[in-house]
This record gives sequence, C-alpha cells and structure tokens, in this order.
Amino acid sequence: MLPVDLPDTVRDALLAPLVDHHCHGVRRDDLTRAQFELLIHEGGSAAPPGTTHFDTPFGLAIRRWCAPLLDLEPHAPPAVYLARRAELGAAEVNRRLLAAAGVVAFLVDTAPTDLSAGGLSAGGLSTGGLSTGGLSAGDVSAGDVSAEGLSEGSVRAGDAELLSAAEMGRHGGAAADELVRIEHIERDVAMSAQIAVDYLDSFGEELAARAAKAVGLKTVMAALCGLDFDPARPSRGSVIAAANRRLADPKEPLTDPILLRHLLWCAIDVARDRGLPVQFHTGFGGTWGLGGAPGAGGPGLEGVSGAGLHRTDPARLSRFVAGLQPAGVPVILLHCYPFHRQAAYLAGRYPHVYVDVGLALPHTAAASAGVMDELLELAPFHKQLFSSGCRGVAESCLLGASYYRQAMGAALAARVGAGEWSAADAARIAHMIGSGNARRIYRL
Repeated sequence: MLPVDLPDTVRDALLAPLVDHHCHGVRRDDLTRAQFELLIHEGGSAAPPGTTHFDTPFGLAIRRWCAPLLDLEPHAPPAVYLARRAELGAAEVNRRLLAAAGVVAFLVDTAPTDLSAGGLSAGGLSTGGLSTGGLSAGDVSAGDVSAEGLSEGSVRAGDAELLSAAEMGRHGGAAADELVRIEHIERDVAMSAQIAVDYLDSFGEELAARAAKAVGLKTVMAALCGLDFDPARPSRGSVIAAANRRLADPKEPLTDPILLRHLLWCAIDVARDRGLPVQFHTGFGGTWGLGGAPGAGGPGLEGVSGAGLHRTDPARLSRFVAGLQPAGVPVILLHCYPFHRQAAYLAGRYPHVYVDVGLALPHTAAASAGVMDELLELAPFHKQLFSSGCRGVAESCLLGASYYRQAMGAALAARVGAGEWSAADAARIAHMIGSGNARRIYRL
C-alpha cells in the first residue's frame, strides 16, 4: 500500500495513529443493497437503471481494500461483498473497519446526514430508480422499496440509527469528541419557537450549551446559500424579519442568507469565546438531510437552494476570512475538491485558515496522489489536516485513512527520492498532518 522505497522513519510516521478531525456516525443497522449504494455515492441518488454505484472509484476501492477485512478475496463481486457484510452484521463490520483505519481520535459531526427523512424518504428512492438500477430481483427484497421509495421506517435514520461519537470511539478503539453543526440546532429551534425573539434567544442558548461540550463547530452554508454571501454581520431588524418568515414555515429547508449569516456570526462569537475552530464544508460532497430537499436523494452537490458547485469554492470566502482575522477564530476548510488549490492559497495567505482534502482522497482513490500533490504545492504543512469524511458506512472511514496514507506516502517518497526533503523532515510533516496539527487546533 505504501511505496516500497520509503525510509523506515517515514513509513512509521505514515502508519502512526491518525486524528480524524471530521467524520460522521455510521449506520448501526443492517443495510439493503439499495441503502448501501446510496451511502457510498456523494450525489445522494440511486444509480441509473442498469448501472451500480460500485462502478465508481469508491466502489472499486471497497472491493479492493475492505473485502479482505471481511475475510474475502480482494475484488470480491459486489453481491458477494454485501452478502458477507450481512452475514457478519453491522456491529461486527463497523468494529473491523473502524479499528483497521488506525485512528486514535474521531471528531464526529453528530447531526443527521442525508440518512434523515429529508434525504432518503419519498423521492430519495423510487421504484423507477431501482427497477433495473444495477440490482436484480434478489438484491431488493419485498418491503425494501415501496411504491413511494423506501418502506415506512426503513431509512428514517434519525440519531438512533447512527453511531454516536462515543460509539464511534468504542468501535474504533479510539477517543471521540463532538462537532456541533449549527444548522441542525437551528432546525430544532425553528420547530419549537413561536415568535422571532424566542427563536433567536433559544438558538443562542442552545448553541452555547452544545458548544460547551464540543471541540468545534461546523456549517454547511456552502450547500444552503453558497459561499459568496455578504460577509457583514446582518442587522438586528433584518434578522428579526427573516426569523418571522422562517417561523411561518419552519419545515422548509433554511436557505435565507440573512438567517444563515446570523447563525454563522453567532457561531463565530461562541467560537471566539470558547477557543473553538469553525469548520466549513466546501467543494463537492455531502447530502446533509436538512429536510424537505427538492429532487431525488436530498440536496447533493447542488444544495437545497440550488447553489451550484461553483458557489462552494472556498475562494468565495476570501472577504469573510479576511474580516475574521482579528478575531483569531480558526477556519477549517473541509474537503475542498476540486477547489483544493484555492483552499491551499487561503491557508497560506491567512494565519487562521486550515485545510484538508478528506472526501476527495477515497473518492478519487487510485488518483488520490495527484490531489495530495496539488495540496502540498502551496498550503503550509502546519495548516493541513487529515479527515476521512466518513459518512453512513464504516467503509468510508477505512478508505479515507487508507488513501490518505497512500497519497501522502507517494508524495513523500517523490520528494525524499528527489532530494528535496530529508527523511527526517518527511517523517515530521507526516506526523504533523496526520495528527499533530489537529491536536493543536482542537486542543486535544
């Protein structure tokens, strides 16, 4: 898996336990093939008829690297892999794969992902989407799919069907801490508040209470309104007016840029007071299940507001990031692909900006070394972090860690081999990015 010509000290550094500074809980229940395929695909929709999400770099990587951990030969066919997964049961699969990732600490976004009703309920899977979508009659049992999508309750994955942060740690033999997603708190508050003032006060109180037990905050504004938002703090009057509009229909996805800016600035205030970083999901990936998303499979790359991928470019945060510098709140740019070079620039330009390419590595798989090379071109090494972006299935954690080590190993081998870096520097940088930077930033 690692280049054969790596010096022993560098190899040891790459194989050292990682701090996964951004992941989600994985499903605790056994999955049908239809459910599993949705969870290995970042678009959040079923494969077209006659095709399968196993025919992706990520899908092939599961068969190559995860199959042996389930006592199968590498490249086992999808049906064989899933049959063995079902035979072992979700708990055993989760233990094997999470432990094999070699993670010493998980930082877990505990809000529901697209597994919620908004992501995979009616419309997320239709009988048309699964009639011939790479699945035979034997792959989908009666009751897996109803005329409206999934059968009642089969994928209503609220928090109960996802491993908690503590459970992720226990299954992986690691420490675990919580990341608080600010939009998830807002959703709960909006469903219970009666008037705008109560809504605003309750959000602030709940955010502060949750932050007191967390190591970081997170926003998914990129999907909801894009990152090209007005960086100024909105006025009190405009926020109250926006809150009144929100409470008129709280079940709708939150896309109002005024309210989203207000939530973000509340998070910045709390983060500054408590010394917490704020994570921004940028670039591709993520179906966050904030409820009521239009179209099959939830927000996906376009977000519930229709914000295109180009609006998730972290370079669009430049004015906000620049204005935030005096506050000293660390800004963590997650995933970033295909805008990782822009993110690397921001990390080099601003002292409080950090970056990872978490989801990009397992989803580019065999091509991940190129992504890592491009990040290393410009981003300071003390500004880079590792994350698996694990979501829904434990395979994503194992592959995130595996391809991080492979990609970083290839990059270090090339630099040491060319005489650009010493073996000692390569080992030091591997430790820094794999765990040291996260320990410093999150005060672990």
